[in-house]
Order: sequence, then structure tokens, then C-alpha cells
Amino acid sequence: MTALAPHLSSFLRDYLPRERRASFHTCNAYATCFQLLVVFAAQRLKVRPSQLEIEQLNVATILSFLEHIETERKNSVRSRNARLAAIHAFFRYLEYRLVSCLDQSRQVHAIPMKKSDQALIDYLTRDEVQALLDAPDPRTASGVRDRAMLHLAYAGGLRVSELIALRVDDLDGQPPTSIRVLGKGRRERVLPLWKETTTVLKVWLAIRPTTPARELFFNASGQAMTRFGFEYILTKHVATAALTQQSLLKKHVTPHVLRHTCAMHTLKATGDVRKVALWLGHASLQSTEIYLRADPTEKLEALAKMEPPVLRKGRFQAPDKLIALLKDVGNPDNYED
Repeated sequence: MTALAPHLSSFLRDYLPRERRASFHTCNAYATCFQLLVVFAAQRLKVRPSQLEIEQLNVATILSFLEHIETERKNSVRSRNARLAAIHAFFRYLEYRLVSCLDQSRQVHAIPMKKSDQALIDYLTRDEVQALLDAPDPRTASGVRDRAMLHLAYAGGLRVSELIALRVDDLDGQPPTSIRVLGKGRRERVLPLWKETTTVLKVWLAIRPTTPARELFFNASGQAMTRFGFEYILTKHVATAALTQQSLLKKHVTPHVLRHTCAMHTLKATGDVRKVALWLGHASLQSTEIYLRADPTEKLEALAKMEPPVLRKGRFQAPDKLIALLKDVGNPDNYED
């Protein structure tokens, strides 16, 4: 039997960040997954987490864990698949280090991803975006910071991880005219800024307190802004914006909805899905196709180019009342025995 802890520690602390150069967010997501898995397995087997062995993480245990996070923790199918992807990655790591676990690894890899419904994306209209950007109070330092974050999140179509990871030296020029963004897969891209976005950034940089943090945005404690901190700020300003744009009350606005909004507005402005993919930093157009499904413009153009089927001309004639009466008389169900 092989102890789990040393190999899991090596996977999370050495292999992912050093050999694979995975981002902090990826390492953190994988660590969260295994924290849930280890606690679940330890409770199921009635042992301490540090006493778990790799052989105990068999297919039955992993399947039970996946069912547990869906039914009891109410995780979505996408979250379930993300947890399974982390488990697959760990057992792929073990294949080249523990020959005794090769058969177990193959069995774990045979656990399939679960298909999920692909619903249309949510995004905001231009009036809703404007109301949201106007919600922060520019007379306060936090309002100036929030306005700059919201402008960047929307104008750049940034993931929340990209937004909170921005540093001052990622801004190009004085005032900044573009930003350098490090996205998924360590793919870097440079995005030009609107004049309005440049203006709000310039105001924030002018009042930004001196702090050891190198990040562009930070919280009231002087620490780097977190994902949950930005989500809280966004929720607060959506509530304010809903006072003037009541349609926001019907929408669940998350940081990723701002990214979707940028993509949809870019698609409508350019009509080119390749430019949307370039702007968002997608590795392939397949990831960008979700915006084509949500945009009716492309479908209307396709519909206009198609010839509709010809309808055969005719006139509807109501059934003759006398014939209907005679048929009714001939129905045996209308007579008593």
C-alpha cells in the first residue's frame, strides 16, 4: 500500500507550479478539490486524512465523491467535471511514478465527464452597462477604484482572475493607452483602452495610496483584491444600478457576465467571431461559438438568404352543418340501450 500524502503534496507543490507552470488559481482549485475528496474519503473509511492510501481512492470512492458534491453540496455539472479533471490529472501524474498504480489510474481515467445543458449566455444591454458603470460614487476613493475596475472588466472582457492579477506595470504609457493581460494557458495579450477607460484609470492612479502590493487594485486593508472581494463590489453596484435600470433585477450579474457582455457587444460591432476570440484570449474559435448561438443577427442573415417553401394556395371551408348532424345521428354512442 502507498501513502497518499507525499505524492499529493509533490503534485500540488512541485509538479503543478514548477513543471507544468500552472497558475495560482489552477493550483488553488486543484487543492480545494483534493481537500474535499480527502475529507470525504477519510469519513467514509473512518481513518484520518493523513492515513489515506492511494489504493483507497478507487473508482467506487471517486464515483461516490462525485455524487456527493452534486447531490449534497449542490455543485453544478460543470463543477463536478472540473473536480474530475483535477483527479484525472493527479492519476496521470502517478502513472510515471508508481507502476503499481497504473491499472488503478486507467480505471479512474475511464470515469467519463458528465454532459451538461449548454444554456445561452447572459449578458447586459448597453443601457444596463452604462447604469452599472455610473453606480460607483466618484467622490470617494473606493468609488473611483470600483469604477476603474468595472470599466476594465467590461472594456477588456477580462476574467476575474485576470482583473485582480493586473499590476501597475501592466499598464502601457502615461496615461495608460493599453494593458498587458496574462490569461489562461499563460497566453499573453495586449488590449487597447477606450478614452473613457483611460480617464477613470488615470483618476484611480492619481489617488492610489502607496502600498507594498504590486497589484493595480487592492482592498481597504491594502491587500490585493480577491475574487470574492470583486464579486461583492459588483453585487453592490448592480443593486444600485437596478434603481434606474429595473431590468437588472431579473438578471444574475456575475464577473463573467461582464466578459460575456463585452464579447456580445464586440461581435455585434464587428460581425467577426475571430476578433472576439482574439480580444478575449481564446485558444480556439470553439470557445467563442457560444456568442454566435446567443446573437440572433447571424441567424437572421442566414434566414434571409434561404428561400422559404411555397405554400399551396387554398381556402378553408367549414364543415357543412347538415352533414355533421347526419354523422352525429349515426353515432351509436348517442343512444341508450
